[in-house]
Amino acid sequence: MNNEALNDIAAPEAIAVLEPVVEPPAEVPVEPSEPAAPALVVPSLDDSSLYIHRELSQLQFNIRVLEQALDESYPLLERLKFLLIFSSNLDEFFEIRVAGLKKQINFAREQASADGIQPHQALARISELVHVQVQRQYAILNDILLPELEKHQVRFIRRRYWTPKIKTWVRRYFRDEIAPIITPIGLDPTHPFPLLVNKSLNFIVELEGVDAFGRDSGLAIIPAPRLLPRIIRVPEDVGGAGDNYVFLSSMIHAHADDLFQGMKVKGCYQFRLTRNADLALDSEDVEDLARALRGELFSRRYGDAVRLEVADTCPKQLSDYLLKQFSLSESELYQVNGPVNLTRLFSITGLDSHPELQHAPFTPAIPKILQNSENIFSTISKQDVLLLHPFESFTPVIDLLRQAAKDPHVLAVRQTLYRSGANSEIVDALVDAARNGKEVTAVIELRARFDEESNLQLASRLQAAGAVVIYGVVGFKTHAKMMLILRREGGEIVRYAHLGTGNYHAGNARLYTDYSLLTSDDALCEDVSKLFTQLIGMGKTLRMKKLLHAPFTLKKGILDMIARETQFALEGKPAHIVAKCNSLTDAKVIRALYKASQAGVRIDLVVRGMCCLRPGIPGVSHNIQVRSVIGRFLEHTRIYYFQNGGEEQLYLSSADWMERNLDKRVETCFPVEGKKLITRVKKEMESDLTDNTHAWILQPDGTYSRQTPTGNQNPRNAQAALLDKLSLQALIVR
Repeated sequence: MNNEALNDIAAPEAIAVLEPVVEPPAEVPVEPSEPAAPALVVPSLDDSSLYIHRELSQLQFNIRVLEQALDESYPLLERLKFLLIFSSNLDEFFEIRVAGLKKQINFAREQASADGIQPHQALARISELVHVQVQRQYAILNDILLPELEKHQVRFIRRRYWTPKIKTWVRRYFRDEIAPIITPIGLDPTHPFPLLVNKSLNFIVELEGVDAFGRDSGLAIIPAPRLLPRIIRVPEDVGGAGDNYVFLSSMIHAHADDLFQGMKVKGCYQFRLTRNADLALDSEDVEDLARALRGELFSRRYGDAVRLEVADTCPKQLSDYLLKQFSLSESELYQVNGPVNLTRLFSITGLDSHPELQHAPFTPAIPKILQNSENIFSTISKQDVLLLHPFESFTPVIDLLRQAAKDPHVLAVRQTLYRSGANSEIVDALVDAARNGKEVTAVIELRARFDEESNLQLASRLQAAGAVVIYGVVGFKTHAKMMLILRREGGEIVRYAHLGTGNYHAGNARLYTDYSLLTSDDALCEDVSKLFTQLIGMGKTLRMKKLLHAPFTLKKGILDMIARETQFALEGKPAHIVAKCNSLTDAKVIRALYKASQAGVRIDLVVRGMCCLRPGIPGVSHNIQVRSVIGRFLEHTRIYYFQNGGEEQLYLSSADWMERNLDKRVETCFPVEGKKLITRVKKEMESDLTDNTHAWILQPDGTYSRQTPTGNQNPRNAQAALLDKLSLQALIVR
């Protein structure tokens, strides 16, 4: 690929997706003989120009993910993985975010948030941006990644390059494996346009001729069954050495004639429809949430259309026909130069034959204090244990539960489950505990988006083992990550707890950065016990000693700590806030941070995804810096640090600074105590604040600028540094 083409793909302006909204400071009139002095105009904190639209900000994050596919510091298959994650993220963005905006418009309930942008305006901007980025995505795939993979003998063989041997093999494969289970649908008055499943691969076929019944509608639809692989490996004796693949879509294109005997196929074009996948379940109007949810899950596959993807070779009259069938506008049509279902390429990103094209494996470490501990309860009773995943192993959390299941002194186990999987080691241990006579209570959030079906299976499995299963609280998702174990020791009942920022999912613990705290602190464990009591039973809010919890005390606690830091700054004392989270959208929290900045508080924010705050605005957010770190692992920790006049306070949390987390969910925010642990977390946060290779800085106009080493700076990669320090891997590929 030539340099000019690469520059087009990676052009900086391609990611400058939000228009500047901050007006330049006005000038104060002066006498002609004196130099003009600008007067700083400070907008009201309610001014819409101070806020970024959340959906546009989320789109920015997805674009930063796509940028990683151009980063040559990653192994080649990892770059492909980022490109596919962009596709997966974009699917969910349309299924949930775009669908939500369209729903507001359709029901005449348009409502602008703090940024002042109306839903129809946001949709127009989203369409403009996504069309540009999808074009870039396919250019990166076709012009950079696939040619690079071919150099390593990983090939996706297009039809025009099929050898006679491959053509013969494809024909046999199509005849034996595809044709028997595929169902072409001719379109006529007795065969109306079929109801197509969300995100399924389909083909629209243009036909010529009359069939056996005299029908000549000229059009047909071929739905590709979901059980068919989207890419098929070609045997070495057919395709030659290396890893050779053929797309299912290519096979269907090549043999569409075989599906319409006696008729001529003038054209066959793949397309994919994205639908609204947000569940419309009103939990207040149902008597049995699990039963209602099972019924609603089926309807998710057939929600309202929100996006149409078609091959860019599809004639306009056919794409217009499809748009009409789905009641979509031309702005919702995306023409792509390649497969419409790119996420199916994930199946080749872990090729055993090419470990050199992937990140080197690593072994998460287990802290020395736990390595030789036969009784994990004894260890935790002496001191709190803090783990940072994936650099440190999630195994101690599983081991704690396994020991609890077998320990004759353990009386009861209580646990929240948001995303864990029905067949995880955590669930195995809970099942064993229930079967061993422990009192097991699981608070399962059935409405964890896209994990609802798995959680229903999980609930059934635990109930069959004899555990008590609770579905949380009506109207409030239970997003807290906590485990409580009650153990009889010396005639007394002692509590042990696990609190985390992530889910009880061992797989995610290898991919996401999250903290786990194992503790037997009396006050904190008592708070966890009280929160379980609130979730399981009924009653007034119980007073907590250390734990902040949404929807009751967390938001107020955060605002109070920001206000306290603001007061320290007003008194001329050092004041500093460092916060790390996935998203920052809550307008009240943003206004509080603006006030703190105006008072002189230094504020460092590490926000991976959506951020509606605009940093660097003179007189408002000039003391605030926002950075986003995108790396090998998904940044998922939530950390809140306050200098507090020298009496430092540091919290870990399951909650982002979003309205839904602070107002509409059950969340926990727990303190890290002791100078040693606080210092440790501060140093680990410092890695994010000094990263100059995978960090992006949010600009006042809403764009992001990637950090690179300058001058004599050494490259600093936060995640690689933590791997070096905490894990046991033999090699890190940077």
